[in-house]
Amino acid sequence: MRAGERLPELRIPVTRTLIVAGAIASRDYQDVHHDPELAGRKGAPDVFMNILTTNGLVGRYITDHFGPTAILRRVAIRLGAPNYPGDTMVLTGSVEEVDGDTAVVRVLGANGLGAHVTGTVTVTVPVTNPEAAS
Repeated sequence: MRAGERLPELRIPVTRTLIVAGAIASRDYQDVHHDPELAGRKGAPDVFMNILTTNGLVGRYITDHFGPTAILRRVAIRLGAPNYPGDTMVLTGSVEEVDGDTAVVRVLGANGLGAHVTGTVTVTVPVTNPEAAS
């Protein structure tokens, strides 16, 4: 892990099932996350992903890259363009700074409308073999 390191992109198909399942799993029963007709009445063209699902996907992106020992210390994200069914969110990231076994990673999740999520994740990756770190 070093400053400037780029993480490989992760492409996530945004399906209606993913949106609804994420809302249910996070106990977010707002109609805009599961009912297309009611979402339309509120001005959205379809249901859209909630922030808790996005937060979970950002966390997955980081732990997929840094491995099963990675510990998310802080996730600070901001939503932008909605994630609607039929689109693809592409997560990318780069390590901004490293302090020992902890790094700050800048993350971007973009879709066909633009930036869906931006932010930083602070992650610690404990060294399991101190001699290998030397």
